[in-house]
Amino acid sequence: MPIRTAVPPRVLTVAGSDSGGGAGIQADLKTMLALGVHGMSVLTAVTAQNSLGVQGAWELPVDAVRAQYRSVVDDIGVQAVKTGMLASAALVETVAELLAGTGAPVVVDPVGVSKHGDALLAAEALDSVRTKLLPTATVATPNLDEVAQLTGVRVTDESGMRRAAEEFLGFGPRWVVIKGGHLPGEAVDLLTDGSAEHWLRSPRHDNRHTHGTGCTLASAIASGLALGMDVPTAVQGAKAYVTGAIEAGFPLGGGIGPVDHGWLARPSSGQTAA
Repeated sequence: MPIRTAVPPRVLTVAGSDSGGGAGIQADLKTMLALGVHGMSVLTAVTAQNSLGVQGAWELPVDAVRAQYRSVVDDIGVQAVKTGMLASAALVETVAELLAGTGAPVVVDPVGVSKHGDALLAAEALDSVRTKLLPTATVATPNLDEVAQLTGVRVTDESGMRRAAEEFLGFGPRWVVIKGGHLPGEAVDLLTDGSAEHWLRSPRHDNRHTHGTGCTLASAIASGLALGMDVPTAVQGAKAYVTGAIEAGFPLGGGIGPVDHGWLARPSSGQTAA
C-alpha cells in the first residue's frame, strides 16, 4: 500500500452520540471519511438510541464540551465545523462563543427533534439558537419541523420554502438550506443567501430507511467547504451524496434503518457524489 504523506482537510463535528450508529457523531464521522476529510469530534450528549427511537439522553457538562473543543482546535486546527445536537441553552451559548472565535466555515444543523419525534433540544434553548448560534453559521440546514420550531412558518409547498428561507436568514446565517424532504413529490431543497436561489431536486427513493439524513447532509456540506468548494458546489455535492446514501439505506432492528454512508465504496455502486 502507498504511504500517504499529504494531510487531509480537518472537519470538526460538535454533536451528540447515536448509540445505534446511524445519526449524530457516528454518522458525521462516517460521512467525513467517505468524502476524504479527517473527522474530529466534540461530544455534547449521549443518547440511548436505536431504530425505534430515543430511549434516553444525557448532556455533557459545559466544561467538558469546551475542553474537547479547545483541545482539538488549538492543537490540530480545523478547516470547517459542523454542529448538531446541542441539547440545552448553556451548551448552545458555549458552542456559539467557541465558533465565533474559530475563523472556519460553520455548518449549523439546528437539531430539534429526532426522526421519531423525540425532543433533542430544550424549549428554552430556542432563543439561544436564534440569537447566538445561527449568526455564526456559514450555512444552516433546517428541515421543515425545525423551520416551524424556530420561525413559526409552516411550509406546505415550494413557495412556503422561499418564505421560510427569508425568515431563517433573518437570524444571521450567510446561507440557508431549507430541506423539503417531508413535502410530497420529488425531494427538493432550497439553498439561498437571500439573492441567489438554487433549487436542488432529486428523485424520491422508495426506501423508509432514512435515519441520519440531516446529520449526513450537514457533515457532507462541511466536508465540501473544508475541501475548498464554494457553498453552492458543496451543497450540491452533499445533496448527491445523501441521495445515494438514502437509495442504499438498509434495515436494522425493528424500525427505521440508517442511510448507507459507505455507498460510494460499494462494488455495485455506479453513482458518484460529484
